[in-house]
Order: sequence, then C-alpha cells, then structure tokens
Amino acid sequence: MAKETIEEGQRTTKTIYNLDNKIFKYDIHPWVFFGGAGIIILGVIFTIVLGDTAEAIFGNIQNWIANFTGWFFILVMNLVFFFCLGLMFTRFGDLRIGGRDAVPEFSTLGWFAMLFSAGMGIGILFYGVAEPMFHFVGNPFTEAGTPEAAQKAMDLTFLHWGVHPWGIYALVGLALAFFGFSEGLPLSIRNIFYPLLGKRIYGGIGNLIDILATVSCLYGVATSLGLGVQQVNAGLAHSFGIPQSGLVQVLLIAGITALATWSVVRGLDAGIKFLSECNMIVMAVLGLFVLLLGPTLFVLGGFISNIGSYIQNFPTLATFTETYSQGSWQNSWTVFYWGWWIAWSPFVGMFIARVSYGRKIREFLLGVLFVPSTVTFLWMTIFGNSAIYIEKFGQGGLAKAVQENIPVSLFVFLESFPLSTVASLLAVIVVITFFVTSSDSGSMVIDIITSGGNPDPPKPQRLFWAITEGVVAAVLLAGGGLVALQTGAIATGLPFAIVILLMTWSVLRGLKNHVARHGWE
Repeated sequence: MAKETIEEGQRTTKTIYNLDNKIFKYDIHPWVFFGGAGIIILGVIFTIVLGDTAEAIFGNIQNWIANFTGWFFILVMNLVFFFCLGLMFTRFGDLRIGGRDAVPEFSTLGWFAMLFSAGMGIGILFYGVAEPMFHFVGNPFTEAGTPEAAQKAMDLTFLHWGVHPWGIYALVGLALAFFGFSEGLPLSIRNIFYPLLGKRIYGGIGNLIDILATVSCLYGVATSLGLGVQQVNAGLAHSFGIPQSGLVQVLLIAGITALATWSVVRGLDAGIKFLSECNMIVMAVLGLFVLLLGPTLFVLGGFISNIGSYIQNFPTLATFTETYSQGSWQNSWTVFYWGWWIAWSPFVGMFIARVSYGRKIREFLLGVLFVPSTVTFLWMTIFGNSAIYIEKFGQGGLAKAVQENIPVSLFVFLESFPLSTVASLLAVIVVITFFVTSSDSGSMVIDIITSGGNPDPPKPQRLFWAITEGVVAAVLLAGGGLVALQTGAIATGLPFAIVILLMTWSVLRGLKNHVARHGWE
C-alpha cells in the first residue's frame, strides 16, 4: 500500500461524502447509510407485522443457526483469540498506533474505563447472578447442585465473559486503529481489507462489508439495550412496585434514549468518558458492597479457584461442541454469546479504535484482552460465588427466581444483604448509565461507518442512530422478548463472522506491508 495509493483512496472516500454533504447536508455514504437503515427498518416492520407469531419464528431461526453453524462460531472465536495472543509476542507489538511520535489521547485509567463500559457493562449486570445459577442447577458436565457443579458453573461463566469476546474486540479495534491512524485510511470496516481487495473496497464489495457491519452493530447494541431495560424494569418492579410490562419497558427505552441524546450533545470527552468513569465508580461501590457484606472468604477463595480452573480447563471449554451428546444447552448459551459478541464487535472495535490512538500494539492487546477480562472475572466471582453460597449454604431460592425471571434475579439476590433497597437502586443506576453510554457510543460508531469513515460525524446523525437503536430494542422486546433479542444477535453475527475470519489475514498482510515501507518504527 504505497503512500500515493492511500491518498488516492482517501480522495475517493472524501469525494463520496463531500458530494453527500452538498446533496443531503449531512456527512453520509448513501449506499451504506440507506442500505443499512433499509435492512433494519424491514426487520422492524417484519416483527411488527408478524405480531404474536414472531416469537415462534425467532425461536426456529435461532435453533437453525445454532444447530448448523454453532461449530463455525466456536472455530472463529478460538482462531481470533490465538491470533491476537500470538501477535502480541511478535515484533509487530512494538509498533505504535498512529506512528512513532503518536501520544495517547486519554489517560490509562480513562482508557480502561471506556473499554469496559463499551464492552459488556449491561451484560455482566444482567447475567452476573443468573448465569452461574443456571449452570449450577444444570450443565452438560456435572450433576446439578454439587461442588463440582459450582466450579463448572464458574468455568462456563468465565468462558462466555472472558478472553474470547475480548479477542474479537481486540482484533476489530486493532484493525480499525492501525489502518485508520497508522495507514491514514478513514475509520471504516471496509478499509481493513485494503491489503486484500485494493481499490475494490470503494465499490460494491466495500459497501456490502460496511452494510453488514452497520446491521450487525445495531442489532448487537439493541440486544444489550433490550436486556438492560428488562433489568431496569425488573428492579423497579421488585423494589418499588412499578409494573413489569412491555409498555413500561418502551417508556423506559424512550426516557433513557433521551439521556443518551444529552450524552451525544455533550461529546466524547465530556459525555461518554464522564459517564464511563462514573459507571466504574458506582460499579466498584456495588461490587465492594456485595463482597464485604456477603460471604467474603468464600468469594476470595473462589476467585483464586475459578481463575485456576478456567486456565486448567481452557482447551476443553473453548472447543466443546456437544457433538457426542446431541444436546441443546450450548445453543442457548455459548452459541448465543459468540454470535452476540461478534455482532457487537464493530461497535466495540470501532469505539476502542477511536480512543486508542498513540498506544503500542502490544500495550493495546494486553490492555484489551486481559484488563477488562480480569475485572469481569472478579465481578462474576463476587456475584456468582455469592449467589451459589446463598443457594447452597444460605436461605436459597435464587435458582428458582432465576429460572422464573432472569431480569429480576439480581434484585432477589440483593435482598439477602442489608440496605437491599439502596443496593437495588444503585444497580438500576448502573444499568441506566451503561444503557446511555452504549447507546451513545453505539450510535457514534454506526455513524462513523455510514459516513464513510469520518471520525467525528455530525451529531444529528448520531441522534438518528441512537433513536433507531431504541426503536429496534423496543420492537424486538414487544415481538418476542429475550428470544427475539438473542436471534437478532446471532443472525447478524453469522455473516459478520466470515468477515472477522478474513480480517485476521488482512491485518497480518497490512502489518507486513507497513513494515516493508516504513521499517520498525
């Protein structure tokens, strides 16, 4: 990729969106913007028209994808993680994103906070109690309710929330950051494939890649927002008597999306960064509350045991496919998660790239792969091990609550602690702030993609995508609840998994080309 070629590519892209500026008064790439928005609107109409039959159809789609392509999701997740891990130990790790003299835009602490908030904040609150409990009373490896089941429950939770999803985020984030800041290409998914496709990225193939990224990103974000609003509603219902219903959830989505609008207006540094750091503080308070007032020694001992067991059993956990048992457990858990993380990856990857200028590739990979994973492991242990302790040695009842109503399980769990109403209110606040940061940063990422790679697209367009995310989440909840959210995630994640797989090849070739031109900066 010679310098003049890069400049030519830049001119092509700028010509596209400059023309759009003249015609539409906005910074958009027409094929990607209208193509992505059109597919999303058709999905919304499809769900509304189907009405009561939507949930059954979504369930059938989810089962088909899981049954026939689950192995592919597992293969992609493992290949990407080991690619990132291997890259860290090569000389490419010494390269600095943006060039030798590039300086990070944000402090390390602020960077970590934004990584974590954008990555999976809502999810760990939604599943922090529920998932370990589910696996404790039923998993393919052990007898329910035994000490072995308790350890396996945490192993499986760590698998789903550990280094595998962050490997996907790291790959997409590194690819976007490297080609954007080191190679001078616009921040767009299509530009990652310049080493493979050359100028063809500015044609139909490139448009298709960005459309897939747009749709995948939006449904990934909508899934998280849907889970978040379900939990907010459950918390308000459980603690304050507000009804748990579709109407309330739609109203909550509208209200929280309005807060996201405020964050959009405030901008990246004052909006997302501020709320992300607030998230980390409130989450730390909630986590310390549970740790110190709960079974502290059981949690601390469990954390060491969980880390060791996860590392020891990593190969088996990572490659398990239920081939010989012909069960369906994996379809509802691992395959859903892998599809969700892949669908989520254009959003998280773009956001990570946007805030990672000036970091060395090795620093970037270490930070993205292991720091958020470790924090997530600690959080899941605090809540998961405490829940197992309450179920096994305390008053019990959590397993039943989880099986009856996943969103309310966190608040039933908090009833076992003093000041439970205050703790529940803190949990609701954390979910809401995560909702706002996810909506704001998600709309920013989609807008970057649909504008042809402009890193600072106009705010009205971000408002459009923030509102669209809320609408999609509301429609999916109304049309099929959790099943519809899961189906939307894995259905959009499947085609993007192919893009992810090709991305590893393109990144490696791009790094080699960069070194051949510039040397080891």
